[in-house]
Amino acid sequence: MVEHFAQGVWTPLVACAVSVLGSFLGLRYASRALSSSGRTRTAWTVLGGISLGGAAVWSMHFIAMLGFRVPGTPIRYDPLMTAASAAVPVVVMTGALAVVIARLWRRLVLLPVGGALVALAMLTMHYMGMGSMRMDADMVHDPLFVVAAAMVALAASVGALWFVGKRWTLSATLVGAALLGGAVTAMHYIAMAGVGVESVGQGADMSGGVPALGFLTPMIIGPGAFLVLGTLLLLVLPDERPVTGGAAAEAPAH
Repeated sequence: MVEHFAQGVWTPLVACAVSVLGSFLGLRYASRALSSSGRTRTAWTVLGGISLGGAAVWSMHFIAMLGFRVPGTPIRYDPLMTAASAAVPVVVMTGALAVVIARLWRRLVLLPVGGALVALAMLTMHYMGMGSMRMDADMVHDPLFVVAAAMVALAASVGALWFVGKRWTLSATLVGAALLGGAVTAMHYIAMAGVGVESVGQGADMSGGVPALGFLTPMIIGPGAFLVLGTLLLLVLPDERPVTGGAAAEAPAH
């Protein structure tokens, strides 16, 4: 028997809020990249990848995992795999944004590419994070819930990129961020619903590792500082996109 809300409702609420905010900033960074060129475009794209992969996905996962408990055994995390689980979604999300910013998504055949990359980043991070866990029990994943989580991640990712890409306005970005952040959270808890543990307290491997609370500072303070500084950066640096017709938007390509 496992618990997913051992700390109450605050873990899913805070995790979802962080994911939505990280998604919003990541998409706004992508908007800035779209109106820039050269090194400036690259910098905005990388910032977007960090925000989406680091805050919207990685931080959301580990904040939510603060509420995960297996009665009868402590849970620890492998530091190297945990760090890798943060690096992978950042790299993949940066690639997904590069696809969007290059406007490849405007061709319907290639639209799923960006969405598939975003979904891949979500799923890879989740299961790498789960793989980093060390406890005196054997963990199993129900394949049906794995498939369901993948479908939610893919559908929401494609939908968010399509919606935001049609018009890079503030309102569109808010909707896209809510969709992505909500999808990351939903995918996490759908996947977790398929988690089971066996052989609790039977000498399963739990060598090494750091307690979950040991990640509290990098999980909350680090991404929190990044999100605050990122918001200030967006406010201070002007948007290079020309405003025409009363809306800072691009005409859809055919």
